[in-house]
Amino acid sequence: MAIIKPFRGIRPPKEIVEKVASRPYDVLSSAEARAEATGNPMSLYHIIKPEIDFEPGTDEHDEKVYAQAAENFADFRSKGWLVQDEEEKYYVYAQTMNGKTQYGLVVCANVDDYVNENIKKHELTRRDKEEDRMKHVRVNNANIEPVFFAYPHRDDLDIIVSQVIKNNPEYDFVAQGDGFGHKFWVIDDVNTIKQITLIFSEIPSLYIADGHHRSAAAALVGLEKRKANPNHTGNEEYNYFMAVCFPDNQLNIIDYNRVVKDLNHLTDEEFLTRLNENFKVEKKGVAIYKPNKLHNFALYLSGNWFSLTAKSKTYNDNDPIGVLDVTISSNLILDEILGIKDLRSDNRIDFVGGIRGISELQKRVDSGEMRMALALYPVSMKQLINIADSGNIMPPKTTWFEPKLRSGLVIHALE
Repeated sequence: MAIIKPFRGIRPPKEIVEKVASRPYDVLSSAEARAEATGNPMSLYHIIKPEIDFEPGTDEHDEKVYAQAAENFADFRSKGWLVQDEEEKYYVYAQTMNGKTQYGLVVCANVDDYVNENIKKHELTRRDKEEDRMKHVRVNNANIEPVFFAYPHRDDLDIIVSQVIKNNPEYDFVAQGDGFGHKFWVIDDVNTIKQITLIFSEIPSLYIADGHHRSAAAALVGLEKRKANPNHTGNEEYNYFMAVCFPDNQLNIIDYNRVVKDLNHLTDEEFLTRLNENFKVEKKGVAIYKPNKLHNFALYLSGNWFSLTAKSKTYNDNDPIGVLDVTISSNLILDEILGIKDLRSDNRIDFVGGIRGISELQKRVDSGEMRMALALYPVSMKQLINIADSGNIMPPKTTWFEPKLRSGLVIHALE
């Protein structure tokens, strides 16, 4: 069962929330963060991308950079740009993109739930990325950014949220750049807090949607602190980490596409002939083509779009991993034809989140940077949950969630 608790959030005053709030640390480069934070000392980038306070080119993993994050975090608090709530609370965070709104509950999830796999994963993590986030958590003694969880939707939680959002939100703004809306409510009614905690205790599992490395890092730091404390009781704040939990029926996964630098010494004709072995190949012409169902792919090559439909012999509907379009394309196109064996390390391939649009694929090929592009039909939440429940792991670069959580709306201190 899912163990959660309320917490004393550290938050910006509503008058400056738009100046503090930022995109997550891992969706933009140091140069982009530096540009966005120019002229804004209140930007959370000074804490989550502290290399922007050094000369361009400074290694973001230098120890002095982590120390700068902690110094800036303390400075934000001393200046009143971040203020801690007096009592433990839950929060509701709503995001609006393209006219659709999803409502998440901001809670503290339990480290033991992560260790015991009641918080379920669908991706592998890399130790270097875990260590980076662990250092960030250690120096700040806080979860500066939340992780993104999904849970099997519950009508009783929907009712509670619907009552909370009848009140005026604490924060209400549209982010510059992407135009996504963000609203935030504080839940301070004791009975409502108890009710939320009880309902979550009846939910068998939570699912990591986005933030596998942040989840791993938070749990590992919690275990470190537990081991270092001879008086550990299990009730300490470091036994929990911050998450925004959304009902699964409100979430959509968007496509996560591929661009490749070469055809592995094949001509266009040879490449298309090889594709015909496992796919029905249809030339669509110069107009952009987008996959319209599972097992249908869009290929962009030499100024033309093609529809690729996997033949039935190429997948097994009873295999939760084998049926995924990312598995089909990885095995039968990237590996078998193009010789790309490891999606995580091969520098011949790059990945483009669907939020950038199919036109971004065409742009990167037409520029000469890439030789071909492959667009995939997005994975469903049902597929993600089935894979996580079965203990399987999705191939790399399978899921892309939008909108991303805005960082800086609330922070969780570990003491």
